[in-house]
Amino acid sequence: MRPQRNWGVLLGAAFLMATSAVGPGFLTQTTVFTQSLGASFGFVILTSILMDIGVQLNIWRVIAVSEMRAPDIANRVLPGLGSFISILILLGGLAFNIGNVGGAGLGLEVLTGLPVTWCAALAAALALAVFLVREAGPVMDRFAQLMGLVMILAIIYVAVTTHPPVAEAALRTVLPAKIDYTAIITLVGGTVGGYITFSGGHRLLDAGIKGPAALPEVSRSAIMGVSVASLIRVLLFLATLGVVSQGLAIEAGNPTASVFQLAAGTVGYKLFGVVMFAAAITSIIGSAYTSISFLKTMQPGIAAHENRWIIGFIVLSTLLFVTIGKPVSVLLWAGALNGFILPITLGTLLVAAYRPSVIGRYRHPLWLTVFGVLVVGIMTLMSGKVLLDQLAGLWK
Repeated sequence: MRPQRNWGVLLGAAFLMATSAVGPGFLTQTTVFTQSLGASFGFVILTSILMDIGVQLNIWRVIAVSEMRAPDIANRVLPGLGSFISILILLGGLAFNIGNVGGAGLGLEVLTGLPVTWCAALAAALALAVFLVREAGPVMDRFAQLMGLVMILAIIYVAVTTHPPVAEAALRTVLPAKIDYTAIITLVGGTVGGYITFSGGHRLLDAGIKGPAALPEVSRSAIMGVSVASLIRVLLFLATLGVVSQGLAIEAGNPTASVFQLAAGTVGYKLFGVVMFAAAITSIIGSAYTSISFLKTMQPGIAAHENRWIIGFIVLSTLLFVTIGKPVSVLLWAGALNGFILPITLGTLLVAAYRPSVIGRYRHPLWLTVFGVLVVGIMTLMSGKVLLDQLAGLWK
């Protein structure tokens, strides 16, 4: 593979991961938690970024050096585990994709004024068009890069207009006034949990970037993916913080749209439509592509008709959206669900990193293993605490 093509695939995989993470749930989570935590949300973002990098490097490197998809690796660790993980990934991916379809419809509704259901169907049709192309991979890469750039430019504009208290945000990023464990779990789960962390790793594998010799490129792409998603998160955090610091009331029904409108009026509201559509349409593509990549282990025959299965996944997500809608609570729940899945998937791949039958003679860096084990432990404890809190709430 030529270096120029390699770079295009690496960048495409990074943006596929990043734009898979930056969906309607990502936008909603960032806005809601900034509203509740204020400048201290910066600490949550910093913590999640560090954890995200550790997760991505561990998982992508093991996938690349083993030259196998995650569920195949899991089955080598424990027979049947790959199928179990695939089911979890599919449930989380479908939950997110229902919100993704609705978010894309909402974005188009803002831009066109058409009914949101029609707009959702139109957005789904556009996502389907990507997979109607025989060589869908390169098209998917370019589309993710374009939409990612559009989101970054639009959010920069809004962030500048709100005049956020940057000094206070920087201070509370290292010295938070309060810490919210649910927010950390939700952010990590919404950025690298569930299907998201595997989107870029599986894309590189499908593009032939694999094996020990490819590890420097794989690591570079993984860090780029986290960097792009984190940049968008930070910009949206600052935009929302600027609105919150002015004492303006954010509408609970559509918090992100409210922030954009309060920041820049009608122009801001239209920019929200652009950002929501770009975020959602790329997440539809990333969720469908990655979720179906897990099914290949359970049903090997799917590989021969992969694009058809991806199209079916998108159609199912659209039908479910039309049926049950897209409440904000579902998007927050989906991020938390992926946070619960993460310790299982990361822990499995860390075990695989020390199985010669999986990785051959490769030696996984000790510092990455230690970091990965810490993330598994922290996410397990935090997830357990959140679960206990939720159960305690049910008894009240």
